[in-house]
Amino acid sequence: MKKGVNLTALIKQSKSGKFIGQLQEFPAVLSQGDTEEELLHNLQDAFLLLMESNRKDNKLLAKGEGKITKRKLSLV
Repeated sequence: MKKGVNLTALIKQSKSGKFIGQLQEFPAVLSQGDTEEELLHNLQDAFLLLMESNRKDNKLLAKGEGKITKRKLSLV
């Protein structure tokens, strides 16, 4: 059986009727949508963009000495 990572979307409906959301575990991931379904899709896209950006920006290990090994880690 596959186990996945479950994230929590915090959702609020604005006065204009739009849905605004944020991932509780990753507060930098914010988005909005006309429906809850659209919001959840947009939050997923925003999360994937954040992960891609982090991959490009992460140079912490590269500053030290020694060989760096990359391995894929599936969370789904």
